[in-house]
Amino acid sequence: MALIVQKFGGSSVANAERIKKVARRVVETKRKGHRLVVVVSALGDTTDELLDLAGQITDRPNEREMDMLLATGEQVSVSLLAMAIHRLGEKAISFTGPQVGIITDPIHTKARILDINTSRIEKALQEGNIVIVAGFQGKTVTEEITTLGRGGSDLTAVAIAKVLRAKHCEIYTDVNGIYTADPRIVPNARKLDTVS
Repeated sequence: MALIVQKFGGSSVANAERIKKVARRVVETKRKGHRLVVVVSALGDTTDELLDLAGQITDRPNEREMDMLLATGEQVSVSLLAMAIHRLGEKAISFTGPQVGIITDPIHTKARILDINTSRIEKALQEGNIVIVAGFQGKTVTEEITTLGRGGSDLTAVAIAKVLRAKHCEIYTDVNGIYTADPRIVPNARKLDTVS
């Protein structure tokens, strides 16, 4: 029974129908006998909408408060995905990054992961759950919420896969491959053939 980490980006969970589709894919993998940790981004353009909303309030938002605001997007998607999986008859439990022990440095809006305490994930897996984790977020040793910056959910998935020694880390996205930068933003981004 292999442990697999799957990561679904915002476009994959942009609305209720897409969330149900992701739930079906996750359940299908579980029913093949695998243990699963699923990392999810915020729904669709939620992060951009939250950034815009903050910009309407102030042109210089406090970075700590930005982390508090932006971390809410993933909370919505993880809970909805857990509900969709329950509806398909499987056990699932959702967690925020801080709840699963993702510890970061104190640099708000672009924190780096320092450690992951996997005990809560491992316990939930042992109980037969599909574990759903909010990507992009963590906490400092002083319990401050932090976010990892753009691409933070991918980073969350890879970091969790590494510490859990997962057999695979599958990243589902609307971009074909891994690039040196986001090709939707950086026109000269290069596709990487291999990553080690």
